[in-house]
Amino acid sequence: MLFRSCAPQTLTPFMLTYPNIDPVIIHLGPLAMRWYGLMYVIGFTATYFLVARQIKRQQLSKLAACFENLNMTLIIAVVLGGRFGYVFFYNFSYYVDNPFQALNTLAGGMSFHGGVLGVVLGGLWFCRRHGLNFLATSDIYVATIPIGLGLGRIGNFINGELYGRVTEVPWGMIFPGGGPLPRHPSQLYEAFLEGFVFFLLLAWSTRLKEARGWGHGSILALFIFFYGVLRCFVELFREPDAHIGLMANFVSRGQLLSGFMVVIGGVLFFLWRRQQQIETL
Repeated sequence: MLFRSCAPQTLTPFMLTYPNIDPVIIHLGPLAMRWYGLMYVIGFTATYFLVARQIKRQQLSKLAACFENLNMTLIIAVVLGGRFGYVFFYNFSYYVDNPFQALNTLAGGMSFHGGVLGVVLGGLWFCRRHGLNFLATSDIYVATIPIGLGLGRIGNFINGELYGRVTEVPWGMIFPGGGPLPRHPSQLYEAFLEGFVFFLLLAWSTRLKEARGWGHGSILALFIFFYGVLRCFVELFREPDAHIGLMANFVSRGQLLSGFMVVIGGVLFFLWRRQQQIETL
């Protein structure tokens, strides 16, 4: 069933109705194809073709020779990084007592910040092993990541997870498992900001890099900086993790981690943009 049945809801004036889309697209025996997983596949596919287009346009023969293996390495790195990032950043005490559950990805729990760390480490290892310029390669890849981010947030919305804080705005929604009060559809805010807006910011930055001769790594630095800013903002509307809450009744765990990204990205940008682009892929 595409749409799940749900009990009648008492709606406030102008409040939007949560669509209750079934998170499972189709059952294939014991297996299930889910919207969330499909979003990941589409995101990885979009990155694959867009990066391949840049490789061809810039005639990057050295990168082209190991492109397939690099993609596989990054996919593994983002999954492992996202999972272990969640374990260490968001629920470490639980997994200390239940270590084997750390590998149980079916139970849910992925961290974007951990995924970024995993991709950076995986990409750095691969580039050093194959003699590629890590910063130049990163600039090509990160400009495409917002597509997968935006789609992933739509997957969160379909799953009815990571919803927002209680609100009285006309577009508030009552989410399954979110209690009887309307909440911000913060997943859609994130899909717009981390997907569409973020993509435009990085596309604009890439053009500036080419026009002004910024050094390699400048787009990676701006990726870290812009994401941190956008995430800090949208966390104002997102419900904090129930087992963590707000730190000092003010800052969420996501804002804390994203705040570090803002500082790190800003510093790296001013360092890397002035480097001359001497090395080639």
